[in-house]
Amino acid sequence: MAVKKTKKTSSSKKSSDVVQPEINIGLVGHVDHGKTTLTEQLSGKWTDTHSEELKRGITIRLGYADTAVRKDSSLDEPSCYTTRDVHPVSENKTELVRKLSFVDAPGHESLMATMLSGATIMDGALLLVAANETCPQPQTQEHLMALELSGIQNIIVVQNKIDLVNEERAMRNYKEIKAMLKSTRFSEAPIIPISAQHGINIDVLLHAIQEYIPTPERNEDADSLLYVARSFDINKPGTKVSALTGGILGGSVVQGHFSVGDRIELRPGRLVEEQNKLVAKPLFATVTGMMTGGSSVDKLHPGGSVSLLTSLDPSIVKGDRLTGNLVGKPGTLPPVWHELKLKTTILERIVNMGEDFKIDPLRHNEMLMMNVNSAKTVGVIVDLKKGHAYCKLRLPICAAVGDHVTISRRVGNRFRLIGYGVISE
Repeated sequence: MAVKKTKKTSSSKKSSDVVQPEINIGLVGHVDHGKTTLTEQLSGKWTDTHSEELKRGITIRLGYADTAVRKDSSLDEPSCYTTRDVHPVSENKTELVRKLSFVDAPGHESLMATMLSGATIMDGALLLVAANETCPQPQTQEHLMALELSGIQNIIVVQNKIDLVNEERAMRNYKEIKAMLKSTRFSEAPIIPISAQHGINIDVLLHAIQEYIPTPERNEDADSLLYVARSFDINKPGTKVSALTGGILGGSVVQGHFSVGDRIELRPGRLVEEQNKLVAKPLFATVTGMMTGGSSVDKLHPGGSVSLLTSLDPSIVKGDRLTGNLVGKPGTLPPVWHELKLKTTILERIVNMGEDFKIDPLRHNEMLMMNVNSAKTVGVIVDLKKGHAYCKLRLPICAAVGDHVTISRRVGNRFRLIGYGVISE
């Protein structure tokens, strides 16, 4: 495959490009395999902005960035694709093909729950594998399993750091990747060699994204629904009360649509303690503004990463406190669960623990970590009957009957993915 080099992109602010991203694409894989560098190469945005992320050089929270796939139709594929307004080779103006949102998930093993929370808003994924390391690395395989259990259908394997190896080592790594994929639903996934650091083969990767990760059909007539993946306060310390801006909700619209001025409900909402018991109180607010692709809009459709500006008290949203909530029109959201009945499917073995490390059956009083939609919680098994587990939740969640729940068990000093469940009535 021909190797081409492009310069790093910069975000376009032209009004003609102010369109909502159509799709969320996750960037997943082992720590330090280049996810954040690739996000910057594609979008011009460095998604590690949290102080601890900058200090440690790893992604801790989910990062978000948008990019526009553009093309010069006078050129052959894949060299026609770029993220720039002017093609770097032909110097012709390019046309917008599709706008994408990227979700940069952490690769460190201790942050697996964060990756699983992000997987629920992904329509497809780029699985990064460093060509200069043996494949699979621990989180490469675990993230691959997480993508399968989360129901993601379309992935592209990105063989990164090819600038650091010779052809022989690159081919050996390619064969290792093929062997890793063989027993999964992704056995035929394309493998694209790139250098995120130097912008090599980015046009080929954009072509593969267009070919293998289509925009799914969306239902705008259904009840409006948004998964909250981030919540934050943008007010600076010392801001006068009269000048305060309401809380911000970041996430993805799953179905329906939202408009400025809409009255919305959040579930499970705010957690308060009453009579020594944790109770979920739904929150209500008004949408005061919307952002997508770095620009304000009046209406949001299903698709990429977006932000809702609301009338919520800023103190409620600080530090991602409302992550995991569902947002909809009042009275249309699924129920809030303090206990779950799950029809469970448990894997035979834990990935990266060796052939002899079989997964034991679920046990009474066992504590499990669970991810559903964009929420994570801990559940304790109070009963087991005919393939169903009855769990009491430490933190309530809002979800519909039939939603998938990924299940992780504590093994050693951390939780490991062992299967999934489906919420039953």
